[in-house]
Amino acid sequence: MFVGHYAASLAAKAAEPRAPLWSYVIAAQAIDIGWGALVMGGVEKVRIDPSLPGSPLDLYHMPYTHSLPAVALWSAAGVGLARALKLPWRAAAMIGAVVFSHWILDLLVHRPDLELWFGDGKVGFGLWNYPVPEQAVEMGLLALGAAAWAWSRGGAARSLWPVLAFVAALAAVQILAMVLPLGENPVQMGASAITVYLVIGALAWLADRRPGLT
Repeated sequence: MFVGHYAASLAAKAAEPRAPLWSYVIAAQAIDIGWGALVMGGVEKVRIDPSLPGSPLDLYHMPYTHSLPAVALWSAAGVGLARALKLPWRAAAMIGAVVFSHWILDLLVHRPDLELWFGDGKVGFGLWNYPVPEQAVEMGLLALGAAAWAWSRGGAARSLWPVLAFVAALAAVQILAMVLPLGENPVQMGASAITVYLVIGALAWLADRRPGLT
């Protein structure tokens, strides 16, 4: 799951617009930003296995970002950070929910590598093994999130250009992720992941604030 995670961001922005879009976008990938940092530090582990159908990622050790209790803690941290930034309680709770949505969506596509407890009970429905249905699910979720955000902006008599521009950028990034080869160096993989997520966060900031697109 990649751009499908941003469906939760767009739906949250539609439901609670008082939080900036960039905060929802970063929240959607907070778990993977942490994963990238921990992979770079050698704390969590990943390897490339070309024999795997679909995604070649073998995510065999990531208890501090992708276990169920870890995600609950990350979500609580998201709520706390949002409140520290003076966001209303409802917006803070929505940010926490977006953080937690990452694990739910990963459950759909990951092979059994998501732990129900630290180091135990790995689960995953394995949609990654079927690339075409997996991509259809991702793009379908993104379309639903975009429709919700567009509807909320339309109801407020605001331009739909930010929706179109941001979703087009996400689609372009998804295509690039599909065609570009994955590096096998964990440090490179972690750094690339963090860079991409922060760039998308910056694009969300532009889509939400650029004067010509409001």
